[in-house]
Amino acid sequence: MDLGLAGRRALITGAGRGIGRAVAEALAAEGCHLVLASRGAAALEEFAASLRARHPGRAVDLRCCDLSQSAAQAELVAGSPDFDILVNNAGANPPGALAAIDDATWRAAWDLKVFGFINVTRHAYARMAARGGGVIVNIIGAAGERMNAAYIVGSTGNAGLMAFTRALGAAAPADGVRVVGVNPGLTATDRAQMLVRTWSEAAFGDAQRWRDLPQVRALPFARMCEPQEVADLVTFLASPRAGYISGTIVTIDGGAAHRHE
Repeated sequence: MDLGLAGRRALITGAGRGIGRAVAEALAAEGCHLVLASRGAAALEEFAASLRARHPGRAVDLRCCDLSQSAAQAELVAGSPDFDILVNNAGANPPGALAAIDDATWRAAWDLKVFGFINVTRHAYARMAARGGGVIVNIIGAAGERMNAAYIVGSTGNAGLMAFTRALGAAAPADGVRVVGVNPGLTATDRAQMLVRTWSEAAFGDAQRWRDLPQVRALPFARMCEPQEVADLVTFLASPRAGYISGTIVTIDGGAAHRHE
């Protein structure tokens, strides 16, 4: 299926690894030019070089920035070439129950994952609306719909970003823009490994026993989601093939969010 993305330009935050990296790979394969944003300059340079080698003719621009800072959020959008697609992906919330999360940790996490998404969207949306078109895809997280008190920063922040996506996505078609969200469940990234090891330490006093965790043993299809599966969904939602989808959030977790056991 031709997704109609050839020649489009996509700005992807958190593009250096995990889901962001997989999204960049998928969009490049569909013919998109890329603007990749991440804090890790060396890893980003190496990744960009591999993309250019495998996809000759694709423009791959790099922006090394700390998107927990308001100035960097504005500068990323202002300093990037015009783009048709924004994929908000930067940020990871720490695990922990309410008593374990202090004020500084909570604010630092949300400066990147919550306000980072909101502010980059705010600046990008203004450009897209002025041009009369564009797509914003927010990669949020299934903890926003299946609440977990042991991951309270993530559950609360993700629920807010889900509301933000739905509210803006409902109004955006008036400006020719679409705003959609993707909620990955547990996905096989370095971040997921850190989370399950933390949970294992809390449950068993041993970070290496994460495979014994009930939530891991009960995973749908007996495995985590793969980053490429998330990337394929993001790529479709960003494409003209999904041109009537806005204000919607698609969960990719094998149905786990609706289990009640």
